[in-house]
Amino acid sequence: MIVSIVIPVYNGASTIGRLVDTLHEQLSHLYELDVVLVNDASPRDNSAEVCEALARQHTWITFLDLSRNYGEHNAVMAGLNHCRGDVAVIIDDDFQNPPSEVIKLINEIEKGYDVVFSRYEKKQHHFLRNLGSRFNNLVASWLINKPSDLYLSSFKIINRFVIDQVTSYQGPYPYLDGLILRVTRRYSQVTLQHLPRAEGESNYTLRKLVSLWMNMAFNFSIMPLRLIGMVGLFMAALSALGALYVVVEKVRNPALPIGWASIEISLLVLASLFLVTLGFVGEYVGRVFMMVNRLPQFTVRRHVIQGKVYGHKPPESR
Repeated sequence: MIVSIVIPVYNGASTIGRLVDTLHEQLSHLYELDVVLVNDASPRDNSAEVCEALARQHTWITFLDLSRNYGEHNAVMAGLNHCRGDVAVIIDDDFQNPPSEVIKLINEIEKGYDVVFSRYEKKQHHFLRNLGSRFNNLVASWLINKPSDLYLSSFKIINRFVIDQVTSYQGPYPYLDGLILRVTRRYSQVTLQHLPRAEGESNYTLRKLVSLWMNMAFNFSIMPLRLIGMVGLFMAALSALGALYVVVEKVRNPALPIGWASIEISLLVLASLFLVTLGFVGEYVGRVFMMVNRLPQFTVRRHVIQGKVYGHKPPESR
């Protein structure tokens, strides 16, 4: 079996070498390894140089240097587009997922599953990161019909069938778990160890989490539009009741003046609802516009494949 290990690298110069060495030490005697390192334009260290040196040294490592920071899911998609394994393991560069746990994922997917997710007894992330992950899973259950018992983790393994289906998506805003759940519900989970971060701090920020939720909402679901429709119906019913109340009160007491305050409040509520609705629809239209104009999912500046360096165009055989 050829096992691809796809690693998005972002400010991971201090850990990626040890991670690759440990993966090779623990897995190479069991499987044929195909490691794909994707540098997502790391701004604070020399990740690109470290990864390129590793790829020049080992023919079983492929290195992709993205031209700018596209985000983790886009970087993973770049790696999946260039991997050659029968299965692909997606693992972060921070050593929080022990390389030895990869074997458990492989053993589970060999039972016939298309995808195997990891889950943890205790996550070693910051409190706010854990809170964001829980919220992300709750939102995913509503937006993309994720099974309630499934925990979406970044450490997972997918088979070649899913790799081929997922990489057929060319849109600029990929959400990997959404793409996977579009393709299959033949999944499993294994409980794995989660370690404290080896070095540095998490690269996840509130902005990145919000961007992830927006990708999930506006690229893989129409639930926001349905929600706006339900809110619109509720406001219409409320307005009808308010109008009926005003008419009844006026009939009962013809001298009763109509309050300007209530009219102003009604206008403000309706105008706010209109602007929110316009914003949601505009987000959908804007993303369609970006897709029509072929906004790239990722752009590779340099490839290192089987020890050889190529520019933005890889060899034809790849």
